[in-house]
Amino acid sequence: MMRSIKQQPFRAVVLVLVWGWLLFLVLAPNMLVVGASVMTRDPSTFISLPLNLDAYRQLFNPLYLEVFLHSLYMAAMTTLICLLIGYPFAWALSRVEKRRQMLLIFLLIVPFWTNSLVRTYALKLILATNGLLNSALMSLGVIDEPAQLLYTEGAVIVGLVYLLLPFMILPLYSVFEDLRQDVLLASHDLGAGRFATFKNVVVPLTLPGALAGVMLVLLPAMGLFFVPDILGGSRNLLVGNVIKNQFLDARNWPFGAAASIVLTLTMALLMFAHRLSKRRLGEEGA
Repeated sequence: MMRSIKQQPFRAVVLVLVWGWLLFLVLAPNMLVVGASVMTRDPSTFISLPLNLDAYRQLFNPLYLEVFLHSLYMAAMTTLICLLIGYPFAWALSRVEKRRQMLLIFLLIVPFWTNSLVRTYALKLILATNGLLNSALMSLGVIDEPAQLLYTEGAVIVGLVYLLLPFMILPLYSVFEDLRQDVLLASHDLGAGRFATFKNVVVPLTLPGALAGVMLVLLPAMGLFFVPDILGGSRNLLVGNVIKNQFLDARNWPFGAAASIVLTLTMALLMFAHRLSKRRLGEEGA
């Protein structure tokens, strides 16, 4: 009894800190962005009254719509490549012995110890005209002159995959770890081959992890503005570049805020799809 009483102040402090963090550092900034998105652009004060939806209408401008669609395409390609690489990698990782698993996971997260901006500049040195990759290919006689690898769409996708691949692997590894072997054995005992087991058992059971990986890769891929700035040049912009330019260069805060809200709503839709898939999987399991 005395112990529970003594724990009450600690619990109250923790709750105040958590709710204070959520209210002042999460909810309040998002409300400010929502408010800015429905205000009028003002060259002197950035935003002013009256309230309107001009910034949201501007999103349908063919110029910006093309950038958004191109950004979605590049983010989707990045997500697909991460899924194609991460799915078999996570499967293989879950099958090795525990000691090696810890080592491989450690090697997977080691790059996070270095700033992502530094790693992107390192990748730029590799892909440059006189970089390590071109030099290696020329020394091996594969090419006669340096190839244009940098400032291309492919370079941006490579950079995004390099930075975001662990975010796809880790959720997949988590669901593969929870995958029960007796379910797979039961599938084989019932006459299902490897492909049928994979299609009808493994894929549905690992779908929540795949959706979680997609959620963690797709939206950040659209917002990492420094990757196109360093690796892609001016022709391969993402939504993050548009938002950054609207706030820092064009000083069009309502439009930048509206674009941010669209990204936030997209994240909410992905989270809803992830939750729905887990609920449906739970109902089928029951």
